[in-house]
Amino acid sequence: MYNALKSGFFVLAIFVIASCSSNDVYFDYKSLKASGWNKDSVIAFDFEIKDIQASYNVYVNVRNNGDYPYQNLWLFVHKTLPDSLLKKDTINFYLANDRGKWLGSGIGSVFDVPVLYQQNIKFTQKGKYTYKIIQAMRDTVLIGINDIGLRVEKIK
Repeated sequence: MYNALKSGFFVLAIFVIASCSSNDVYFDYKSLKASGWNKDSVIAFDFEIKDIQASYNVYVNVRNNGDYPYQNLWLFVHKTLPDSLLKKDTINFYLANDRGKWLGSGIGSVFDVPVLYQQNIKFTQKGKYTYKIIQAMRDTVLIGINDIGLRVEKIK
C-alpha cells in the first residue's frame, strides 16, 4: 500500500511539473450541443498577444465521438486582428484513417485530435485576436463533434 501511494505521488509530481513548463499563451475548449453543430453556429475564441517578437504555433483541437459520420472535417476560420482586419481560411483535416480508426488520443468513445493550423507564425500586432470557427461540412447539423478548442503556443 505504501509503495502504491508513493508511486501515485511521484506520477502526480511529474504532471504538476509538466504543466508548469507549458508554453501555452491561450488554451480553451468550447462545448457543442449534444444535438449537433449547426452550420450557423460560430465558435469564438479571444486571446491577447503581448510579445510580437516571439514565434507561435496555433492548434485547432477537435473532440469527436464515434457518432461522427465522416473521416475528415472541413472548417472555416475567420481571424480578426487588433486593428479589426479580417482574414479567412478554410482547413481540412482527418479525424480517422482509411480503415476508420479514429486518430488522436481517446478514452472510451471520445477522441481528442490536435491539428497544427499555423506553424511558426509571428503576430504582428499587440492586442486582442479573435478566431471564429464554423463547420464547413455539407450537413446543416453535424453530429459527433463534442468540443472545439484553440491553443496558441509560444515557441521557445
